[in-house]
Amino acid sequence: MKAGTAGGDRGTGVRDEPSTPSETEWDEQPLCADDDTDEPDPAPSPLTPGQAFDALYAYCAPTLVQQTYLLTGRRQCARDAVEGAFQLAWQRWPEVAVDRDPAGWVRAAAHEYALSPWHRLRPRVLRRHHEPQPSDPVGRALLSALLELPPPYRRTLLLYDGVGLDLPDTAAETEASTPATAGRLLHARATVAARLPEPVAPGDLSRLLASLPAGIHPGPVEPAALRARADQHARRWTHAVIAFTTLLLTTTALTLHTAPDHYESPVPRGTPIRGIPPKPAPGPLSASQQALRAKLRSEAAAGPERLHPEAR
Repeated sequence: MKAGTAGGDRGTGVRDEPSTPSETEWDEQPLCADDDTDEPDPAPSPLTPGQAFDALYAYCAPTLVQQTYLLTGRRQCARDAVEGAFQLAWQRWPEVAVDRDPAGWVRAAAHEYALSPWHRLRPRVLRRHHEPQPSDPVGRALLSALLELPPPYRRTLLLYDGVGLDLPDTAAETEASTPATAGRLLHARATVAARLPEPVAPGDLSRLLASLPAGIHPGPVEPAALRARADQHARRWTHAVIAFTTLLLTTTALTLHTAPDHYESPVPRGTPIRGIPPKPAPGPLSASQQALRAKLRSEAAAGPERLHPEAR
C-alpha cells in the first residue's frame, strides 16, 4: 500500500520490529492488534486477556456472591461457587471473551455450581459453621422460605425478581420452557408470601431480595490467583488424561500381545489326550502297611464291634 510505503520511507527508513508473541505470556498480549490499518486508531490500546478477566471479576464478583448466598444460605459456599465459576471462565476464556454476555455466562456457571449437590457434599461445606442470620424478622423469614424452595424454583425467583431478567431470558438460563418458568415463578412467589410475617407486594420482593444479603463480599482471593489456580487445575487434568491414556494404551498392547491369535476348538468328551504321561502304578507296600492290611482283614467287617470300638 502507498501509506505503508510512505511510512516506511520516513526518517531512516527502518522500522522497529514489534515484539513477537512468544516473548510474553498469552494472557499479557492484546486481544486484537491491527497493524495494517491505513489510518491511526484513536481508540485506547486493547486489553489483554488477563486485564479483561480482572475487569470482569471486579464488575461481577460482588453481585454474584450475594446471589449465590441467596441460593445456598452459606457465605463460604457462595464464595466457593463464585471462585469456581471464574476459574471455569478463565479455562474457557476464548469462548467467554466472544460471548455476547460474559457476565451472564459467569452468572449461570456460578448458579449451577452453587446448586450442584456434588459441591455441597465436600468436607469443607459439611463443616458446621454458625451462619449469622438477618437481623430483621422479615429477612429471616424470606431466607428460610427461599431455602425451602426446590432449587429450580429458587433460581427462577432469584433471576426474575432479584436479577431483573424477563421471563424468556429466565427460561433460557434455567433451561426450561416459558410456561414452566411462569408456573415456577408463581409458585415460588406464593410460597414466599405465605411465609413472610407481613404481606409483601411482588414489586417489593425485589427490594427485599436486594437488601437481604447485606455485608456479603467476595473472598480475599485476587483475580491473578484465580487465574493461576485455573491454569494449575487445567495442567493437573491434562497430566491425568495423559497418564490414563498411556495406561490404557499399555494395557491394550499387552492384551494384544498375550491373547491367542487363532481359534482352538474344545476337546470332545472321551477323546484321549496325547502328550500326558500315564499315571504311575503304586509301588510295593512297606512292612507297616502290610501289618495294617493284615489287621484289617482279620477283624470282622460288620457287627456291633465296628460301631462300638473297645475302650482301652
